[in-house]
Amino acid sequence: MMRRFNLFPVFFILVGALLAAMAVAEPLQNIAGPNDWWYSAQKNIEKYLGRPYAIGAVGKKSFDCSGFVWRIMAENGIMLKRTTARKLYMCLPSVTKDRYYGSGSLVFFDNMKHVGIVKDKESFYHAQTSKGTNLSKFDPYWRHKIYGFKKIPTR
Repeated sequence: MMRRFNLFPVFFILVGALLAAMAVAEPLQNIAGPNDWWYSAQKNIEKYLGRPYAIGAVGKKSFDCSGFVWRIMAENGIMLKRTTARKLYMCLPSVTKDRYYGSGSLVFFDNMKHVGIVKDKESFYHAQTSKGTNLSKFDPYWRHKIYGFKKIPTR
């Protein structure tokens, strides 16, 4: 005698499990947004503030400007080839004017010879030859040297 196996209850168990997983995953996905990257990046930036400047250095004890930006991106899941500020400017997407001073944008100075990460409309993080990694104000000295802004590809 051959036994028949009813798959109907198994189907409902699998569909129920899938719906339950989606119900849990969806709110978490909605909570996550572009600012999650910035929150994590700021934590990493802050742990490296005060480190000395060294040309060609990518951390963790010293940095140059593009090495600092590269380290912050790498530690936050954005893998780009380590390069100069000029090449970084050329390979990243543009930022709309309304996002120039948006948190996490990159700001380039001196004809693409220097790069920093925008904190807000007032300040930016960078590795400066005279001060090492620090937070600087967009004062007249720095504003006069701005070449342009680029977007960090967070997704």
